[in-house]
Amino acid sequence: MRRTESQRHAAPAGGADLDAIGLRGRRGPRLVESVIASEGIVLALEHAIAAARRNDTPYAHWLLRACVPDEAVDRLLALPFPAPSVGGVSGKRELHNATRKYFDAENRARFPICEGFCQAFQDERVTARIAEHFGARLAGTHLRVELAQDTDGFWLEPHTDLGVKAFTMLLYLSREPQHAGLGTDIYDQDERHAGQSPFEPGAAMVFVPSAITLHGFERRPIEGVRKSVIVNYVTSEWRAREQLAFPDRPV
Repeated sequence: MRRTESQRHAAPAGGADLDAIGLRGRRGPRLVESVIASEGIVLALEHAIAAARRNDTPYAHWLLRACVPDEAVDRLLALPFPAPSVGGVSGKRELHNATRKYFDAENRARFPICEGFCQAFQDERVTARIAEHFGARLAGTHLRVELAQDTDGFWLEPHTDLGVKAFTMLLYLSREPQHAGLGTDIYDQDERHAGQSPFEPGAAMVFVPSAITLHGFERRPIEGVRKSVIVNYVTSEWRAREQLAFPDRPV
């Protein structure tokens, strides 16, 4: 049966509204792939957030599992971005700004998994759950997603993410067994090591940045590439607008 014009533009994949998620006017398999990815990630996030395990020492943070479907993890791992060398310089990600990769407008257009991932985290079902469950104030913020690919020699000094970041999720991807001990390091207010998040594909550490949310990465051997996705919602004061997933679409 021939579909009507309205049926051809109807919401695919579980009822996603193309106008609401900013995809009206796009066509073809890439659209279908990105919408399917988005819906799968939304459902996974809803379950992961509901089952999140809260820890209050040394500050409130949550550990989540299965935040994205296995297929999405595979597609994220397969993104064709070369892993940069730290060149003997580390301690802050800002030291290597020139080689950092974001799910920005360009990469959303190039890769359906980047589009689907960002659409999921922009989805009101997800932002409402994040705000309610973690107490993050997301109204008016913008989504910023970074693919981190860390190689041997990488480390991060303790830092808080305090400032224009309203929410942080550190989502781990690597499947290599030798990466099991490469989780995020957690510190108390005196910068004493207080723990480490588990590192497994699809798992995540979440916190709402404050003056005490100290975290980092102790220098230790990294075999291959430690891959993760850093998800932030940032306020309108964020200056590097080109890094944002939707520069003109606040939450």
